[in-house]
Amino acid sequence: MRAIHLLCLTCICDAYSSRNVFRRSLRNPSSNIIFCSDGIPLRSGSQHRSSAGANRALRATDAAATSSAIDRTATAPPSTDAPLSPNTFAGQVERALLSKYPESKIERVLRSWRLLELDYEHREFVGGQQSPPIAADEDGTSRCYQHAPSYVPGLRAVAWWDDVDELPWAKSLAKSYPSIREEFLSVMSDPEKLASDGNNIWAGALTTDAESYGEGWKTLVLLNRGQWDETNAKLFPVTSKAIHKSGVPVAEAFFASMKPRTSIKPHSDFTNFVLTSHLPLVVPENGNNKCRLSVGDETRQWLEGKVILFDTSIYHDAINDSEETRYILMLRVWHSDLTEEERGALQLIYDCLEIPELLSDNPGTVSMAEQRAVMMREFPLKDSAISGGFGSGRGGSIKGKKGKGKNKRKGRGK
Repeated sequence: MRAIHLLCLTCICDAYSSRNVFRRSLRNPSSNIIFCSDGIPLRSGSQHRSSAGANRALRATDAAATSSAIDRTATAPPSTDAPLSPNTFAGQVERALLSKYPESKIERVLRSWRLLELDYEHREFVGGQQSPPIAADEDGTSRCYQHAPSYVPGLRAVAWWDDVDELPWAKSLAKSYPSIREEFLSVMSDPEKLASDGNNIWAGALTTDAESYGEGWKTLVLLNRGQWDETNAKLFPVTSKAIHKSGVPVAEAFFASMKPRTSIKPHSDFTNFVLTSHLPLVVPENGNNKCRLSVGDETRQWLEGKVILFDTSIYHDAINDSEETRYILMLRVWHSDLTEEERGALQLIYDCLEIPELLSDNPGTVSMAEQRAVMMREFPLKDSAISGGFGSGRGGSIKGKKGKGKNKRKGRGK
């Protein structure tokens, strides 16, 4: 039984988790699983779009890499009618799902779980789902292809979600942008203290599946698979509270940096049931098209304070063509097409990977494991803890050389 893909949540996923890592977890549920997915801005207006000239230049620069990196084959899901063997870890997880949710309510999640066990990798040209639609890739140059080994059938594959500005949680985060940015700059003004007091600060990718990110992409995790990193949350209380109060359906949250004159090659983050959102905090030469993201066939630029949303199961890439480091707050959010029951079922899968006791035949053991799972997802900061903190000072600028965190854990993806 091969490994299943990680979800891609880069906050905690500084090291993009690969599908192989997630699949290995089925054999070794005690291993640390990292969600992975990189974030790319969504299309929400002409101000986000790069100029036609910039688009052509970027495409010309990346043409060779794109043609070799994108797999344009298509696949069709095999039958998933047969239940999984109860003698396997995957089968025990399936049993746990069915004990908590009616099969009719989580049918797509069950299919997804069985497809993972069958080693299925979904590949599809999704140009027809874009606006305006791309009828076909007749000349083999389109990048509007989805690659999702972690695949829930029936979810829309839209590269850029232009309605993000209408979402309450996005409005809330955009409103909090000034205070989030101020806190970030204040904390970053003392990199030695951040490295000393923080956990796994500015980690890089650890898996071969994350090679496309390169060495220029680093992350600082706040929330991973629904679990807050209490240490880092206390260093960034204003940001953590803003995320928590926004009501965003977040699975991962983290800061991501991209060094000057670096790029991320075209790739997929392997998972179609989470979307990626960015809140750009520091964009060098903001508005001058130096820091760009491409999802599918469209390239846009990061703009400070502008929330974006996109689907990273579709091939995407990024570039920082400036002389300074770019910083964003990145969130992995549940796909909006998922029902409440489906989100709960997916979270239960991750909980089972983290807490195998949830699969016990002993009701008492299961009850204690469920309480532990709830406690692990609790927000660690009280209102009284938000007023102070490492990053509560005003002003500050990014300076000095960043150190490495004292606590070593597996890195995260972009």
